[in-house]
Amino acid sequence: MNTKLKCLLLDDELPGLTYLKMLCEQLPEIEVAKAFNNPKLLVQELPALEFDFCILDIEMPAMNGLQVAGMLHEKPVIFITAYKEYAAEAFDLDAVDYVRKPVKKERLRQAVHKIKNRLENKTARTQFIQLNTDKGKALVYFNNLCYIKASDIDSRDKVALLYDQTIITLKNISFEKLQGLLPHDEFVRVNKKEMISLKTVQVFSADEITTNIPSAQGGTLRLTLSEAYKKDFIQKVRL
Repeated sequence: MNTKLKCLLLDDELPGLTYLKMLCEQLPEIEVAKAFNNPKLLVQELPALEFDFCILDIEMPAMNGLQVAGMLHEKPVIFITAYKEYAAEAFDLDAVDYVRKPVKKERLRQAVHKIKNRLENKTARTQFIQLNTDKGKALVYFNNLCYIKASDIDSRDKVALLYDQTIITLKNISFEKLQGLLPHDEFVRVNKKEMISLKTVQVFSADEITTNIPSAQGGTLRLTLSEAYKKDFIQKVRL
């Protein structure tokens, strides 16, 4: 499937941030999920943000881009900076690319293509993820995972349902972390507490999804589609 990659932008200088956002909007393969001119605000909002990668400045007051990158749950990053002396540290953090200011459109396009290739190669190589569960480490195959919800016992844990009706408790993992590990075009979060495989969707309306997952009450499972996650859901089901 072809879908736009969602990116976060971070630059403490508003003119630079505005210019970077303008360049990104000219690249059809990406969508700017949100732009920040304050690194602390990005970190504060991070648990609620959905994105595939981040483009960020390095030299900023209070908290630099290298520190922010270390908090992004291993999401790929492109660093932009006017200072060449940070290059070694950037690549120590496994940055996908390091772009010198002033940023040129074609140079940014090259960096974004590297991001796209890395994400596609990661999905192609990996058909499963290893996760900590209440019974030890487990290999969870993407094609066998249909539904994930927040645990009623401990919200830090998640309860996963497999197509073979196996139920496993995933220990101490956020939905944001799971979104970074699962193929972004195959899984979607539908509300604050639930995520599904797109293969489970039968029909949907403006605020409800009917799945093909058997319900404990009989029939099939119906889920609330929250306003905050509707746009992403609609984009993915229309691919």
